[in-house]
Amino acid sequence: MLDQLSWKVGGQQGEGIESTGAVLATALNRHGYFIYGYRHFSSRIKGGHTNYKIRIATKQRLANADYLDILIAFDQETIDFNAHELRDGGVLIADAKFNPVAPEGKNIRFFAAPLTQIAEDNGSAIMRTMVTVGASAAVLGINPDTFLSVIQDRFLRKGENVVKANMDALQAGMKYINDQGIDLSDLQLAAGDGKERLFLTGNDACGFGSLAAGVRLMPAYPITPASDIMEYLIKKLPDVGGHVLQTEDEIAALTMCIGSSFGGSRVCTSTSGPGLSLMMEAIGLSGITETPLVIFDTQRGGPSTGMPTKHEQSDMYAALWGTHGEIPKIVLSPSNAEECFYMTADAFNYADKYQVPTIVLTDLALSLADQTVEPFDHSKITIDRGRLATAEELAATPEGELFKRYQFAEDGISPRVFPGSKGGIHHVTGVEHNEVGRPIEDAGIRTKMMDKRLGKLAGLELPNSFSFDGDDDYELLLIGVGSTAGLIAEAMERLHAEGQKVAHLHIKALSPFPIASVQSYVERAKKILVIENNATGQLANIMRFNGIKGDFNSQVKYDGNPFVPSEIYNYIKEMN
Repeated sequence: MLDQLSWKVGGQQGEGIESTGAVLATALNRHGYFIYGYRHFSSRIKGGHTNYKIRIATKQRLANADYLDILIAFDQETIDFNAHELRDGGVLIADAKFNPVAPEGKNIRFFAAPLTQIAEDNGSAIMRTMVTVGASAAVLGINPDTFLSVIQDRFLRKGENVVKANMDALQAGMKYINDQGIDLSDLQLAAGDGKERLFLTGNDACGFGSLAAGVRLMPAYPITPASDIMEYLIKKLPDVGGHVLQTEDEIAALTMCIGSSFGGSRVCTSTSGPGLSLMMEAIGLSGITETPLVIFDTQRGGPSTGMPTKHEQSDMYAALWGTHGEIPKIVLSPSNAEECFYMTADAFNYADKYQVPTIVLTDLALSLADQTVEPFDHSKITIDRGRLATAEELAATPEGELFKRYQFAEDGISPRVFPGSKGGIHHVTGVEHNEVGRPIEDAGIRTKMMDKRLGKLAGLELPNSFSFDGDDDYELLLIGVGSTAGLIAEAMERLHAEGQKVAHLHIKALSPFPIASVQSYVERAKKILVIENNATGQLANIMRFNGIKGDFNSQVKYDGNPFVPSEIYNYIKEMN
């Protein structure tokens, strides 16, 4: 029996591709399998080729497989685009409705199955989703009852008859494949462990983490691939007295965040590259007024509109240095959905503690890929509102004078006060100011105020700024950021199996950058490979900018698709 298997369904956008994959993936996740599901989709609402690739395994995998065991095709285009991924002996199930033509030169098991016709015979063509899931279950040797809870969750509100009709369609799909009499026993999966785990995307985890961190307001403007964070919180925030406000644009979203944060709320917004560009002036306002702020930036293909539904990691420069002028800024980069949850909670604490704009930088593969995740430990979540002015400090403000909100504190972090606090009145302005917030152009105060703000993060290394895994006496060091973590881990497995001494350093804080720690790992390596999804090697250049000394080799990919593990492995073999 197999300990992992790769499955894909493809067709035209709007044909139920996502729901087909979601039913299969959710059911198998509930039965103790680890799932990684990635959607390739067009930026059109309807039409254009789309597919959903799922990796099913008995241990966690955080990347697509290099190959396919099973391909489900709803049109010929799916076969033409994806059949090259089918491994020797794989299975292709194509809907007979479009008279499919099998790929040439492939040693596969081919079924021209009447998926649509079976669905119509069972009540409606729309149930082709369930027929397809049933056909897949037959290939995998999975009991149809595995899917009952998922079907009930989806359809029970419409009545028991609808649940039964969908189960009947699923079993009809199973029966058709089983009746063909072809031996498929080599594709049966080993049993899952039956443990209950979460199944969610990075976007879902960011939304969940915001909720756990105490967020009660989210002004935002929809943009792919960040909109799911907004949609998650639209459903959840009203239950705790919170609100999501769809604004007219990203500029309004961020300025509303600044006003809400100034008033004492924990607030966030989400966007992608084009929206982040529009937010830059307001990010500067957050910086000079020292107002805490959390922004989710889910990177996608650029520049301009670029490729809205395709993967890239090209916003790193923008997140770090896009703002005019110079302000301190925290930029975090989680590598999986679990980290999205915990690092989101950390982001709010850091924003409050250091009174700076904080960006949680994900990428399309991380934000939209479905992942099996261990249940979150909410005892790990703490809420730290930072340096709030005490009653004694407020009472000490001389009558008739303003509160020193921007006091020249030794650590650069001035006491913060919420509106309405007696003794806390002060000016707030986007121009340079003195300790009470009054506009001023005095050269000495300007220099001192700049040094105060920039000094907050100077020399700071945040907890969990990176992760390290591998041989202690490594010769090759692989360095990545964001969703490349799972891919690099798999490439390492193959290299370790061949006896190579290799290690993996994954960067999770781009600002403040963990300079000393990264340098200590880099200087021990004979070869260094930095793996990232952009054209110019942004992560490698960020390390150079921060003074990291090393002979960096870069492997970059910027065609809109994530790496697959073999691409990294093969590149390393060529290096050697």
